[in-house]
Amino acid sequence: MDHVEQPEREHAAGDGRGRADDETRDLRSGAAAAARRDLAVRAAVEQGVVSPAAPVAGLLDIAGIRASAAALRSAFEAVTPRGTPVLHAFAVKATPLVPVLRLLRAAGIGAEVASPGELALARAAGIAPADTVLDSPAKTPAELRQALALGIAVNADSPQELARVDALIQSAPTSSPLGLRVNSQIGGGSIGPLSTATATSKFGVPLRDEGVREWVVQAYLDRPWLTRLHAHSGSQGMPLEMMVRGVAATYELAEEINARVGRRQVDTIDIGGGLAVNFGSDEETPTHAQYARRLKARVPGLLDGRYGLVTEFGRSLLAKHGTLLARVEYTKEAGGRPIAVTHAGVQVATRTVYAPASWPLRIAAYDGEGRPKRGTTVGQDIAGPACFAGDLLAENRPLPPLAPGDHVAALDTGAYYFAQHYSYNSLTRPGVHGFTAYDGEVRFATAREPQTLDAIVAEAGGGPERDALRRL
Repeated sequence: MDHVEQPEREHAAGDGRGRADDETRDLRSGAAAAARRDLAVRAAVEQGVVSPAAPVAGLLDIAGIRASAAALRSAFEAVTPRGTPVLHAFAVKATPLVPVLRLLRAAGIGAEVASPGELALARAAGIAPADTVLDSPAKTPAELRQALALGIAVNADSPQELARVDALIQSAPTSSPLGLRVNSQIGGGSIGPLSTATATSKFGVPLRDEGVREWVVQAYLDRPWLTRLHAHSGSQGMPLEMMVRGVAATYELAEEINARVGRRQVDTIDIGGGLAVNFGSDEETPTHAQYARRLKARVPGLLDGRYGLVTEFGRSLLAKHGTLLARVEYTKEAGGRPIAVTHAGVQVATRTVYAPASWPLRIAAYDGEGRPKRGTTVGQDIAGPACFAGDLLAENRPLPPLAPGDHVAALDTGAYYFAQHYSYNSLTRPGVHGFTAYDGEVRFATAREPQTLDAIVAEAGGGPERDALRRL
């Protein structure tokens, strides 16, 4: 777990660490992030990143991303002895963009992948196999063979998958660290479909089911090469204390296995990710540091240096650093309520549109030049372009009155909102642009080009030689 580009780790007093931490906190503060966002929105309008021809785009705050990566690393360095192997593996599903993965790699972050596509993205970003973890409840033989050949860490999700791994390593020895994912069954959070530690979750081996815990211990007794234990109890809507309980249960199982074996066979515990994000304001809370300190207080043995650690954070690293910016095309009124029709809707905010109570987004209003709108607020619907009535980013949201040519920004959208494009109405996938803002100057770099109409046609089987159905 030492292959990512690791910034120098310092512990001595007076070594400049305090100043670096202060700078990270300054960059991540809500006020600083909001100020950079306002600068970026205005620059995006002025520079044509968002325009009548490109009416919606994603913006990523590069300084904020770097600061969050540094803060994550510092959070666990503060609670572990020097030399403790810790791999922070970014959950690629959250923002599957190669330039973002490269940025995180340079900041000392690896990759957690859950599909052949995500692994391909991680490899394209130059993330080393030793800094990559493969999780998924449905790994194919081909996926497993590739991971084992490359030396990527693999967490088996079920007894059947573990049996498949047994057969594969007998035919082709591997350097991959191998583990088993367990489900502590501690319960769910406030968003049921995202809760991974319920009694009936599809993920992992259910520890509280009859006979399963003993089966897990015996699985390790029978396999000296099984050296990792994995659990992922967190998710949006999961209280911090429940996450800690899930990690504690995993640690206690590792201790039991090692006691039964009579040696430290389990040498690494993968605690997953799932730290919730505050979608109600610009402040980052809870923080990775708060989580790490809670773990230190509740599960001190996990962090005393005897175990290596792996984390798999996604949303908590990227969400606060992304903005979806869209032009207002038209405004109208129905039933006495103003409606702003924009170009950001279900195609970029699928969860928010279909489950608004679970995934509400803050909306900021900007004028035609990209400046924050002022004035008395009035309840307005912020509608998207898709052809169904429920395509709303926000309903009856108090905002300064919007007009055609103004802009709306959906905040905290750096994770998942750039990953879950929904191609209803064949709406194009927007471009995503990273930005830096120093001394009032904003610079952009494209992380993903906007999708073209030709690409939509090609994906829909519209190439010049594709007339197969008529030949049947």
